[in-house]
Amino acid sequence: MKWKKFIIETIPEAEDIIISTLYDIGLEGAQIEDKIPLTKQEKEQMFVDILPDGPEDDGIAYLNFFAEEREDGVLLLEGEETDAESIVEKVRKELDWLRSFMEIGRGSIAVEETEDIDWINNWKQYFHQFTIDDLLVLPSWEKAGAEDQDKKVLHIDPGTAFGTGMHETTQICIRQLKKFITEDTRLLDVGTGSGILSIVSLLYGIREAKGTDLDPCAVDAVEDNRKANGISPEQFELIIGNVITDRAVQDRLGYGCYDIAVANILADVLVLLAPAVASHVKPGGIYIMSGILAGQEEAVTEAVEAAGFRVLEITGQGEWVGITARKD
Repeated sequence: MKWKKFIIETIPEAEDIIISTLYDIGLEGAQIEDKIPLTKQEKEQMFVDILPDGPEDDGIAYLNFFAEEREDGVLLLEGEETDAESIVEKVRKELDWLRSFMEIGRGSIAVEETEDIDWINNWKQYFHQFTIDDLLVLPSWEKAGAEDQDKKVLHIDPGTAFGTGMHETTQICIRQLKKFITEDTRLLDVGTGSGILSIVSLLYGIREAKGTDLDPCAVDAVEDNRKANGISPEQFELIIGNVITDRAVQDRLGYGCYDIAVANILADVLVLLAPAVASHVKPGGIYIMSGILAGQEEAVTEAVEAAGFRVLEITGQGEWVGITARKD
């Protein structure tokens, strides 16, 4: 099998957002090349204790994405036929949008043909189980150890477009959720993706969760992860559509009926989302947000306060920020 590789030159600070944005248009198998030293957690993921000194960080990062290429030269993107020029144009539009509100470096795009390797699944050799406090995140190809018997276990296999729990923003949300959820909690999960935040909350005993997502690919991701964790369809329902603009989605969710809402989305979307979430959360309900780069929290705070929330706590992990608010 052949693959076209799309190489983007950027900066390390923009890696996460570019990867998330381009996954949404169907590019897969992201690889990161930069000179940033590995963190302790990353070394543990690779079972490495000591690494040789590497080259000095030059502030440049290269992100590699892959699209399957048929024998006739046609490329496949999310099952649809396309070509390299069309993909480059889509990528350029997304990068120009990101550039409008953040620094992304050169943002150049190069195209290469790769050798016949299963790039989409090759990364699995590097993804291993890890913990978030008392939660063990366990891929299907590994088993829990005896030392983890007292932990909650989240069974999840990383997809090509959705979260695993390893990212700082997901961990911020999980830790905040655990502070507020109860056995009576009805949860609204906006931008569900893999369903990880809803599923973790259900594992900790909430009553039910409803999620929304724009991407129809979320349906299969949520279904797989729901079944892997023994969550029934009655406990977790996913609605595809735009909760900000689609009245049918809003009506299906119901108004003023959620104890907690959570959204792990980019800051500019959180700003637009605030009034819609406010209409679905009960008075006194909690709204947990992340996906906010340090320095962007003021705009999000202003938006949620204007929508009728009062900020309770601002937390951080790495370069990311989480905001927790209560509806007055």
